[in-house]
Amino acid sequence: MYSTVENFITEWENEAVLTQKILDSLTDEALRQQVYAEGRTLGRIAWHFVTNIPEYLTEFGLLIDKVPDSGEVPSAEEIAETFKTVSSNVTIALKEQWTDETLKQIKKAFGRMESNATIFMGLIKHIVHHRGQVTVLMRQAGLPIPAVYGPSREGWMQMGVQTPPL
Repeated sequence: MYSTVENFITEWENEAVLTQKILDSLTDEALRQQVYAEGRTLGRIAWHFVTNIPEYLTEFGLLIDKVPDSGEVPSAEEIAETFKTVSSNVTIALKEQWTDETLKQIKKAFGRMESNATIFMGLIKHIVHHRGQVTVLMRQAGLPIPAVYGPSREGWMQMGVQTPPL
């Protein structure tokens, strides 16, 4: 749990670096990858969580510019660049608008009463959840997967390990 705004910002920035590595690895062709015919595409999932960040935070009182969304998935480069801007804007807005006391405030979120700290933790988990979906679809699309919380298959192979440990 986050007891200070600085704790949250540290976690936010660490996770943003990992997410940026994933988004920077996307290609326009891979954005069309689906798990199944009626499922969302890799591009739709990535664009969803990027555009959702300002919407989510605005809902809970942080003033941050929303991302214009025409309903169309933009290019892989635009998704990655938009995330870079949004994640930086989150850090700036938190430093300027919130205090450690703000994190303790209780609000109704998703049918429950939760502290802002818990709500923020939920945002990071939401991004991590979708980041996992994106990496699976990247694998299906034939893209190399950057290391996130440890080496990917490609990372293990670069270290000379042909069969990654279980």
